[in-house]
Parts: sequence; structure tokens; C-alpha cells
Amino acid sequence: MTPVQMAEAALAADRAHADPAIWIARLPDEAILARARVLEAEGRCGRPLWGVPFAVKDNIDVAGLPTTAACPGFAYTPETDAPAVRRLLDAGALLLGKTNLDQFATGLVGTRSPYGIPRNVFDPRLVPGGSSSGSACAVAAGIARFALGTDTAGSGRVPAGFGNIVGLKPTIGSVSARGMVPACRSVDTISVFARSVDEALAVQRVIAGFDEEDPYSRHPPFPYLRRGAALTRVAMADVAALCEPDVAMAYRQAGAFLAAASVDIALFLEVARLLYEGPWVAERSAALRSVIDARPDMLYPATRSILENGLNRLTVDAFDAFHLQQQARRQAGLLFAKYDALLLPAAPFCPTLAEVEADPLGPNRRLGTFTNFANLCDMAGFAVPIGFAPDGTPIGGVLLGPAWSEGRLAPLADLLHRRFATTIGATGEALPPPVEPDALASDETALFCIGAHMSGLPLNPQITSLGGRFLREASTSSEYRLFDLGNRPGMARSPGGAAIVGEIWALPTTAIGALLAQVPPPLGFGTVALDDGPCLGFLAEEAGLGDAPDITRFGGWRAWLRSKSGD
Repeated sequence: MTPVQMAEAALAADRAHADPAIWIARLPDEAILARARVLEAEGRCGRPLWGVPFAVKDNIDVAGLPTTAACPGFAYTPETDAPAVRRLLDAGALLLGKTNLDQFATGLVGTRSPYGIPRNVFDPRLVPGGSSSGSACAVAAGIARFALGTDTAGSGRVPAGFGNIVGLKPTIGSVSARGMVPACRSVDTISVFARSVDEALAVQRVIAGFDEEDPYSRHPPFPYLRRGAALTRVAMADVAALCEPDVAMAYRQAGAFLAAASVDIALFLEVARLLYEGPWVAERSAALRSVIDARPDMLYPATRSILENGLNRLTVDAFDAFHLQQQARRQAGLLFAKYDALLLPAAPFCPTLAEVEADPLGPNRRLGTFTNFANLCDMAGFAVPIGFAPDGTPIGGVLLGPAWSEGRLAPLADLLHRRFATTIGATGEALPPPVEPDALASDETALFCIGAHMSGLPLNPQITSLGGRFLREASTSSEYRLFDLGNRPGMARSPGGAAIVGEIWALPTTAIGALLAQVPPPLGFGTVALDDGPCLGFLAEEAGLGDAPDITRFGGWRAWLRSKSGD
């Protein structure tokens, strides 16, 4: 589609959906079409998002449009775009307008706004989810191809789950937060809603980047947004008791599809409760102290209650919370050393508007059960559809990984999405075609791994921490022998050998030396003959193998480990 065709389709979808509460400031039709005509006349010019319509949550600055954060008395009109918005415009994306939200991004229900409540696209009796309610609904209704939200407690994931779309929660500090009205500044991030995992990843590639003017911005340690192949060593938790039955069933089915192993997340759930009960409530209050002190009457009632409560927090309690947070981060590190991802429900249930009206705080608190801890524990993640309840309302799941894992999570999240949903939002449109893993880049080297460096095994973090991404399984030619050196294998070329199964990983070429420095003798790197050509890989010096047991007959290290465990 051309930019004009995409603009016309977006405007037609907006008219058909007819929900003014999605928007706080929608650009006039003619302004959108005029910009689309300019883009079309200019041509693509290498711009990756040429003519693609998008929306921006109204706590993120767009030059010339008021930023309200859903609080009319707070509104100001910025002269410059937030860096994330500027990057999108420079990439050719077509702005539609600013979207509604829970006031000051404080809430997960999507109902705390004086600008109205965006309609849940599947059932108007249900909440749309928040705080990024308008952005999620714009994508789920087929109006915007993607939208910017924010995510502190789950605002980029919960409404995605309620809308049958994808929500990408980036690594904190990977996207500049300048030009964003802060909620909890230390754990905020701009997020992305999109039709598919790879479209979300494509947007993230545009908006991500270090910003020296943002004190919370971070340099990525490696090219983390390159897409590999799906890794399926997944963990999940026994949380059925915390969920409504339909959610619990969909979650179990998703876990079974991924062959997920059960783990204990009690510590994560304990930390999650602190986001609205601990020092981070005070951080929200600090960001808006001038409003609370001078004009509390401008605040939405539920928002005011939460922010005023933050003024009463004790410093001594904050340190207890920080110590618990550090324990949870340590546990997350141990978890992701063994598993590639943690699967959880996006939310334990979807409340009705009536339930939230009767109890403005209780349902909101419950919605953050599985999302509140992710930013506190420095995780990245994708929310994707994992099924539908019998009444047709969507159910979302979330795949979480450590910081800088978006590229590794993407293929797994896409696999899960396509298994349980084939259409976009409530549009009935088919998902775009799947995307192949990124080809080996000029600054990467393929490495054939045969032992503890493979996915899910103890030394795999040495690979991933250096920016390794999984490409595929592979086998050597039939001329190698494999030996058990204790906690790892040794492989040597030898007559009368066999084909040995392993994995090919792409590593930044500059990281090969750092990895080799961690490999003890008699192991090293050399050229390995695979069944489809040569590749750098792990080899052992024959002189160092001594009388190590020959395990060639098992065909690979994983098969040998299974035999030892009796599986």
C-alpha cells in the first residue's frame, strides 16, 4: 500500500470504529492526507516506516500538540518531539494523533481518564486495559498499524492482552525517555503496540538508541535487536490459583505447546506487590509533587488517592524494598542462565467496567500480578495472544527475558502468537507472513557449539552475554568423535567417527576472543566440517583427551546427558 492508501484506510477504520475516547488529540483528516501525499511524492528514500500510520500515547511529546497525560490542567505544548517520536517521523511514519490513557499513566484498567474510556474492542462491558488504553485500542481496531505506549507496571502488556495484539516492553534505558511524562522514572520505558512480533521489533529498531541527555539511558552491550531462531527452553509457574479458569486453561495450553518447565516465582510476585505498596509509589508522587501540592483537585480521584498515599512512605521501608528487589534480580539472573524465557499470563482476568466502578483500586491491583515486577527486575518482554475465552474475549501471555534479550525473545514470541491467534486484534485480518532469522551480519561470526554452551545448558550465558543469537541446529560430517571431559565434551576429528549434533550461534566477531579466553584447555576453536560446509567451532586437542570416555555413539552432548539422567 502507498502512504495515501494507508492513510485512507486508517481514517476509514477510525470512522467505522467510531470511538472518540481513543483519542485526546487526533490530527484532522486533511492534515493526515496532506502529509501522506508529501511522503508519497518523496518516495521511500530508504525510510523503513514509509507512510505507516501510528499513534502516540499522550504522555509522550509531539511538537505542536498538547501533552496532557490525561490531565487537562497539567497540559503543555512542547516545541520539540520526544526523541522516540522524532526517530519515527524521520523513518517516514505517518502520525495520526495522541491517544488516551489512565491519568499520568497510573493504572492498568484504562478507565481513569476525564477524556472518557476507550471501548474494549471485543466487549464494551470490559475494561480496555491501561494505562496505554488508547494506543492499544487504536491498533486492535485496525486504525494505527502501530502505536507508542509506556510501560512501568504492565501498561504496555495488559492492554495488548485484552486487544489480541502484540505489546513489546523494551529493556529499560534502551529507548530515550526524554519527552515522556514520568511515572516511576527509574523503571519507566516507552513501549510498542503492533500487529505482530516482528512489526513491533521493526519499530523498536527505529526508536532505540542511547541518549546522553537522558540520565537513565543505557548503551546496549551488543546488537541485541537482531532476530535469531526460536529457542524453546521456557519456564512457567503454577499460578492457576491466581487466575480466572479461562485464563488458567489458556496459560496451561501455551505452556504445554512450549514444553515449559515449572519454576517458583514467589519472590517475583512479592516484589511485584511493592510497586504500588513500596517506595515506587513515592517515586510517582515525587514526579508530580507540584501538582499534588498546588492543584490536587485537577487529579482523577483514584489517581489522587494513589499519589497522595506516596507522600507518606518511610525511607527505612524503602531500603527493605531495595534489598528485596536486589534478591529478585539475582534470582532472575539464575533463572535466565537456565531458561531462555519465562512464560506468564498477561493478566489473571479482565474486569468489567462495573467491577472497577464498584472498586476502583482492587481490580487494578490484581491486574498487575504478573507484570509489576518485570521492570523492577530489569527484564524485557513481549505480550502476545495465547487464546480466547469461550465468550470470544482474548487472553494474552507474556514472554520475559533478561535485559537486552528482545531479539532472542522475538522468534519464540512469534511462534507462540501464530499458534494461538491467526488474526489481528478485532479486525479479522490475517497476520502478516512470518519473518526469517536475520542473516549472519558482516560483523558476526558463526560458531558451532557442541556442549555446555548450547541453549539451556550451564555455559550458555557466556554466549548470550556477549550478544550471541541462536541460528539453527546442525550436525558435523561423519568424521568426529565425542568425549566426556566431566562438565563438558571434547570433540576431535578422527577416522571412524560419526556425525555430532550441535547448535550454530552468531556472535559479534569482536566477542570471539573474549569467549575463547573463557574456554579451558584442551578445548579451543578450529574449523569444523559440518554436513553443509565448514564453520568455526569447538574442538579439542587429541593429546588432552587422554582416557576420557568416548561418547560418540550418543551423537551429541544432550543425548549423553539424557542417558546419564535416565531419561
